[in-house]
Amino acid sequence: MVVAQVGLISFSSCISSALRPRFRFSSFNDHKPLLVVAAMSDDPIREWILSEGNATKITGIRSIGGGCISMANRYDTDAGPFFVKTNRGIGPSMFEGEAVGLNAMYETSSIRVPKPYKVGSLPTGGSYIIMEFIEFGASRRDQYVLGRKLAEMHKAAKSDKGFGFQVDNTIGSTPQINTWTQDWIDFYAEHRLMYQVQLARDQYGDSSIYQKGQKLAKNLGLLFQNVVLEPCLLHGDLWSGNITYDKNGEPVILDPACYYGHNEAEFGMSWCAGFGAAFYKGYFEVMPKQPGFEERRDVYMLYHYLNHYNMFGSGYRSSAMSIIDDYLRMLKL
Repeated sequence: MVVAQVGLISFSSCISSALRPRFRFSSFNDHKPLLVVAAMSDDPIREWILSEGNATKITGIRSIGGGCISMANRYDTDAGPFFVKTNRGIGPSMFEGEAVGLNAMYETSSIRVPKPYKVGSLPTGGSYIIMEFIEFGASRRDQYVLGRKLAEMHKAAKSDKGFGFQVDNTIGSTPQINTWTQDWIDFYAEHRLMYQVQLARDQYGDSSIYQKGQKLAKNLGLLFQNVVLEPCLLHGDLWSGNITYDKNGEPVILDPACYYGHNEAEFGMSWCAGFGAAFYKGYFEVMPKQPGFEERRDVYMLYHYLNHYNMFGSGYRSSAMSIIDDYLRMLKL
């Protein structure tokens, strides 16, 4: 059995310090009283574990890796293990966004996610999040079950506020704006595609991708004829590095960039998620496929290709531009 880490920020989330989020999150306490930002102390992680975590002693702390944004440790205690991520350079807003998303998914009682416990600031700068530790390691990886469980989450959690989320968060390290919007096409055009192409223009001077991307974004409605658009709770960054299985073979999803959106947007990272026929069979048994699904698939991939372009550079530009050009031709724009 392999014991794996929960909730690591993936290597695909790397970004220079110049592009770290500069926006302000809403107060975390306004949304989920369960998860209160910790008061400052010399060691707030240890303090929480030995008080609210119901442990009387910490028996060991060991590193279990991390990505280029955050580091991860397992804290072993007489009350069981805890998973802790820390970041020495970013305040608690990034982890607050992650925790609100994890808690929203956890409350659906559908697919397994680690339960978040605490977010706070480190006394020497930076922040931390404490969450449930889940043992990974089952060799059986049933994509059919993964598809069904994901669809059950989408079906169970709908928003009556429209499309968006109660906090802004991050996709990798790029700010992800989740302002509540009544119309899905307006939301996706403004806060996903246009945000990214504007970032590409500002960062790289890429006026071509900006102009063509704007044209596509303004005509997205042509792809949504006779489609039911409901605000479903999405993980938001579902690729293979954020999907695993516990020791009993149940799927687990990690490191979300949650918001309420059209369920098909969940497949935007499918180009590096490894979803097979069994996954889609399980998913569509619960959330039936809608007309035009295949024609819309790439427009949801485009958001993530643009984000990778903005985070990692020109290696992803051609994929993003190819998708834009294909849609402009298909829609005769």
